[in-house]
Amino acid sequence: MIPSDLDLLRQVVLQKKELKKQLTGLKKINNRQLDDKFHSGHQKAFRNRDCLTCANCCKTTSPIFRDVDIKRISKSLGIKSVNFVAKYLKIDEDNDYVLKSSPCAFLSGDNTCSIYDVRPLACREYPHTDRKNMYQILDLTSENMLICPAVAEIVLNFEKKAVK
Repeated sequence: MIPSDLDLLRQVVLQKKELKKQLTGLKKINNRQLDDKFHSGHQKAFRNRDCLTCANCCKTTSPIFRDVDIKRISKSLGIKSVNFVAKYLKIDEDNDYVLKSSPCAFLSGDNTCSIYDVRPLACREYPHTDRKNMYQILDLTSENMLICPAVAEIVLNFEKKAVK
């Protein structure tokens, strides 16, 4: 039986400490092998997954908005960047622009994004499991496994392979 997205997230929450420790241990793996491991898991996890059935990332977290993102989105919406920032964004503890609230103001009822074509880079690249140099973002991956069922699946499959 294939676990549901909710089942995957529950499993990760229950095993959070062990999985975070496992992810930390992956820093010892050769960088190329680590990337290959994640990329393979990414391909498998997204082969038959439709993110529109979940959209948990858009419902619970905020991407970082870079200046170039703000300018592009503002232009698309036909408003000044300063007005976009005032209406939708705040500065977080890391001094980054993030959304003022969740769910994302641009998330529609059918889980589509009203600014999809101009969305921030962080949204375009989410959940970041197909990028190079995964060793640099293992802490972020540890957070994302609690949000994204695909990341949960990837990490849980690593754990299963380690047991065998």
